[in-house]
Amino acid sequence: MPDIDFIRGEIERMRVQVGRQRKEILQLQRAGIGTASAEALLSRMQAKIDDLCAQRDALKAGQPGPCQRQGARPEEVVSKTSRPKVC
Repeated sequence: MPDIDFIRGEIERMRVQVGRQRKEILQLQRAGIGTASAEALLSRMQAKIDDLCAQRDALKAGQPGPCQRQGARPEEVVSKTSRPKVC
């Protein structure tokens, strides 16, 4: 399974591609050219991004956060001083 950084990079790369594809579709529509196949491709690209986001979220849920300790209760994470710990 790819690591979370790889998946984040793929999501970003594909979002850029989707933006470019949308611009191309608008240009085609202005020119009066059919865009059904381009819109189908855009839909598949968006579905792939959604899958990658689900994978990223699953990996992120499995990683401990910067303020989480093994077995810590939520009230233990907050500092007992006047300011709460910034996570």
